Amino acid sequence: MYELIVTEKPNAAKRIAEALAEGKAIREGNNGVYYYKITRGKKDIVVACAVGHLFGVAQKEGKSWNFPVFDIEWKPSHEMSKGASFSKKYLDTIKKLAKDATSFTVATDYDIEGEVIGLNVIRFLCKQKDANRMKFSTLTKPDIEEAYESKSPHLDWGQALAGETRHFLDWYNGINYSRALTSSIKTAGSFKIMSTGRVQGPTLKIIVDREKEIKAFIAQPFWQIELHGASKNGQVLALHEADKFFEKEKAKKVFEKVKDEKNADVANVEKKQFQQLPPHPFDLTTLQIEAYRCFRINPKETLQYAQELYASGFISYPRTSSQQLSDKIGYRKILGEMAKQDAYKKSSELLLAKKNLQPHDGKKTDPAHPAIYPTGVAPNEHNEREQKIYDLIVKRFFATFGDAAIRVTVTIRIDCKQELFVAKGTTTVEKGWHTLYEPYVNLDEEELPSVQQKDKIVVQKIELLQKETQPPKRYTPASIIKELEKRNLGTKSTRAAIVDTLFDRGYVDGKSIEATNLGIKIIETLEQYSPKIVDENLTRHFEDAMEKIRSGEATPETILLESREAIAAIIDDFKKHEKEIGQKLIEANQETREALATLGSCPKCKEGKILIKRGKFGSFAACNRYPECTTTFSLPANALLKTAQKECSECSYPKIISIRRGKRPMEFCLNPDCPTKQQETATFQEKQCPECKEGMLTLRSSIYGKFLGCSKYPKCRYTERLTSAPLQQMPSKIPASGEKQKKTKRKKKDDGK
Repeated sequence: MYELIVTEKPNAAKRIAEALAEGKAIREGNNGVYYYKITRGKKDIVVACAVGHLFGVAQKEGKSWNFPVFDIEWKPSHEMSKGASFSKKYLDTIKKLAKDATSFTVATDYDIEGEVIGLNVIRFLCKQKDANRMKFSTLTKPDIEEAYESKSPHLDWGQALAGETRHFLDWYNGINYSRALTSSIKTAGSFKIMSTGRVQGPTLKIIVDREKEIKAFIAQPFWQIELHGASKNGQVLALHEADKFFEKEKAKKVFEKVKDEKNADVANVEKKQFQQLPPHPFDLTTLQIEAYRCFRINPKETLQYAQELYASGFISYPRTSSQQLSDKIGYRKILGEMAKQDAYKKSSELLLAKKNLQPHDGKKTDPAHPAIYPTGVAPNEHNEREQKIYDLIVKRFFATFGDAAIRVTVTIRIDCKQELFVAKGTTTVEKGWHTLYEPYVNLDEEELPSVQQKDKIVVQKIELLQKETQPPKRYTPASIIKELEKRNLGTKSTRAAIVDTLFDRGYVDGKSIEATNLGIKIIETLEQYSPKIVDENLTRHFEDAMEKIRSGEATPETILLESREAIAAIIDDFKKHEKEIGQKLIEANQETREALATLGSCPKCKEGKILIKRGKFGSFAACNRYPECTTTFSLPANALLKTAQKECSECSYPKIISIRRGKRPMEFCLNPDCPTKQQETATFQEKQCPECKEGMLTLRSSIYGKFLGCSKYPKCRYTERLTSAPLQQMPSKIPASGEKQKKTKRKKKDDGK
C-alpha cells in the first residue's frame, strides 16, 4: 500500500522522486516507461508519470461526418491517433499502479492544462473523484518538498473545470466549422480538407485585415529639409522644425529661402534628464517577444526551450502571465547560487551588495505562478538556443533589481535665416540596470556636439528630400502574439501554436506574416456568408466566460449550453450558402496552389512558366508549355520547396528555396551552369566523359554537395560521385538515392535493428 503521485512528464517524475526520497529512489518499469519507489518518513510513495494528455475529446458516434455535433466524450489518446500510440504504455502503467494505491496526489504542471491532465488520470485511471494537489513553480528540491508538505487535499476545481470547458469549446468550434468548410467544397464538386477554429479564425482575420490595409495603402509624398552643418565641436544634422511638408510648394519656398546660406546660429539648447526604470520580469509573452527581437527565435520554439529549462530545474515555470516576483522565492538565495557561475558572478555580487532588493514588478498577474526566474541551479550542457534563452532569462531577472538608468535628451534649435532646424540626440549618462542586461539593451545612443546659444554653425549643405509615407508593417511571429494577448484571444500557451497552424494550412506565409490568397479568400468568403465564425468578439466572450468558471462565477453547463446554441445557429445559416462558399474556396485553393508552385518565367522558351511538379521519383521543375517546351530541372529530395520570388542576378534563371527540418533554408539558382555555382575544373580537365566522349568531367557544387559532371550538360547529364563510382544520370539521381535508403531501412527492420 502506498501513495501514488502522478506527474505530467517523465523528467518531472524523476526530479520529484529524488527530491522527496529519504534515501535513494528505486527506478522500476519496462518498455521505456519507468516509475520510482521511495520512502518518506514512514510512508511508501510511488511516483509515476503521464506524457502530457493521455486523453482527448472525441465524438461518441465515431467517424460520422454530420454537423453540428455536440455529443462528445474523453477517450484515450492512443485510440484516437496512431501518432499517440506510445502513450498507451504510460496509461497502462498508471492504471496498474493505481490498484494498490491508498491515496493519490496530482503533481502535474500547476495550470489549466496540467489540471485537466491530472483530473483525467484521477477519474479514468485511478477511479477516484478527487485527489491531493501539489503546487510548485520550480522543480528544485526545496520547492518540491514545500509543495508536498503543504499539498491541498483537493484538486483545483476552478482550473480543472475551466480547462475541461476550454477543451469542449475548442472541439465544438473546430470540428463543426472545419466540417462545414470541407462539406461546402464537396457540395461544390471538389474535395479538400479545410480547418478553422474558435481562435484560429479570428487570428487569421486579424492578419488578413492587416494585409488588406497594406494593399489598399496609397503612399503619400512628403518633403523634408535637412541641414548639414558643423560646430567647433563636431558635426550636426538637423531637420526643419515642420518635419514633414505635405505641400511641395511650401517646402520649396522654405528651401529657396535657405539653400544658399553658409552660416546659421544656435537659437537655443535644451537638455532634459530622465530616469529609465528597469524592465519588468518576464511573463511568457514578453519572453517570446524579447527572444524574437534578440535572437529571431520564433515564439513556439522559445516556449519549447523554456519548457526544457524548467523540466531540468534551471528556471521557474514558463507558462505564466505574471510580471511579478514574490519575495518568497528568496532573492538573495538565488543570487548567491548564481554567483557560483562564472558568467554571472559579477552581476550577482553587485546585486547582493544592495541593501534593498526589490524587483520592478509589472501589472500583469497570474493566480498560479510568479514571473519567470532562474532557480540558481547551474545548467549542464544544452544546445546553443537553450543557452541563449537561459542567458536572456537570467539577465532579465538581474535587470529587474537594478538601479534606474539616467539618460539625457539634448535638443538643439538652429536659426537659419529665421527658419528653425532641430537636432535631437539621447545618450546614457548612468547605465544603471543596462549593465545587468547587456547585451540585450536596445537603445539608440546619439550624442550631439556641445554647443551653446548664439554659437555659429557652418552650413555645409541644405537638402530638399522627397519621401513617401509607408504602409503598416506586417505582423512578425512575435508581434502577432502580442496582438492576440492585447485582444484577449487564445491563451499564453496556445497563441504560438495557433499561428503555427495557420502556416501549416497555407493560410499565411513568410517571416513577416503575409496572408496568402487562400487565407484572404477564406476570410472574405466567411465574412460575406458566415461572419460570426471569424468574429473575435464572440471568441473573446467565451474567453471571459472561462475565467468566470475558474473563479466560480459561472458553471460549465451554462457556458457550454450557450456555445452549442450559438454554433447551431451559425451552422444553420452557413448551410443556406454552402455551395457558394464551396465554389469560392475551390477557386481560392486553385489560385494559391498555382502561385506557390510557380517559380518564374521559363528561361528557354520565354513564354511559359517554370512550375514545381511531382513525378514518380519526387519533385522536379518543368515548363508548363510541355510538350512544346521540354525544359526540366532536378530538385532536392526530402525538402519543402518554395519559390524565392526572384531571379538570379547572374543568369536570370528563377531561384528556389529548399527547407529541411532542423537546417537553415537554402536559396539556390535553378541553372546548373550558373556562374554562382563553383566549378573547380583544373584537377579533372584531363578526364574525358565516359558517356558522351566529347565533354570533360569537371568538379561542380550543388545543393547536394560536390560531384563530377560532364561539361556538355545539359546535352550530356552524366555524373560521378567523388569516389569515382559512376552515378545514375542526373534526373534519376535523387530517386535512386531515395530508393536505396528505403531498402536500407527495410533491411534494418528485417534484421531486428
